[in-house]
Amino acid sequence: MVFLFKTALVILLLFIILNLAFALVQLVRQSDQSEEQKPMSHYLGRRVMFSAVVVILLILALTSGLIEPNPTPQ
Repeated sequence: MVFLFKTALVILLLFIILNLAFALVQLVRQSDQSEEQKPMSHYLGRRVMFSAVVVILLILALTSGLIEPNPTPQ
């Protein structure tokens, strides 16, 4: 179960990086606007959404005991 959860988190983080890269491409091609291209804010909004999902999943996993944080050094 923990492996599946960590795999899902890694996939979500990859989607975040991918959407950030798509937004960069749109920023570079902004002068060549056409009807087919989505605006840069579309990809940045998806990145924020995926980031919020990751944070919520981490909070739920910590509170349920699925994952444990590293202990503080003494």
